[in-house]
Amino acid sequence: MYEKNFPHKRYQETLDFLEKHISKDSQLLDLGVENPLTERLKSTGYQVENTKGEDLDLDFSSVIHSNANVVTAFEIFEHLIAPFNVLREIKADKLVTSIPLRLWFSPAYRSKTDKWDRHYHEFEDWQFDWLLEKAGWKIIDSKKWTNPVNKIGIRPLLRKITPRYYIVYAERVS
Repeated sequence: MYEKNFPHKRYQETLDFLEKHISKDSQLLDLGVENPLTERLKSTGYQVENTKGEDLDLDFSSVIHSNANVVTAFEIFEHLIAPFNVLREIKADKLVTSIPLRLWFSPAYRSKTDKWDRHYHEFEDWQFDWLLEKAGWKIIDSKKWTNPVNKIGIRPLLRKITPRYYIVYAERVS
């Protein structure tokens, strides 16, 4: 079982979903720089290569030149202005991606200290599904989960019952 505190719950939910659909002998290209989740995936046996921090709205070279048969994108598309473009450039035939869902009771995330750490998009599930479908992907499976916090108040109560994360397994449409 997973630890219930952030980000461990998110990491375990992500790993469980990935293991359900993707074998460990797959070559993964993870969109985004190496991070603690990358290390967790590697420690469980996945072969993961990350992009190098390039602006994926403008530079698709890592995606175009990758030989990975699976692309993962965990909480990355909400940071892009135009995620459709990089989704169309992916050569792999399998995609596992997760996003934070838009919460009606909380504004979009924006760091006050880091100009890149902000959410341009916070999708509703149907919007993300539509984006994937328009970019040439067929959704095979999906899952949502909550991100409760140990605080008192209306928002913490809503976070206990409102799904915050959405993960999708999709395959390229021929």
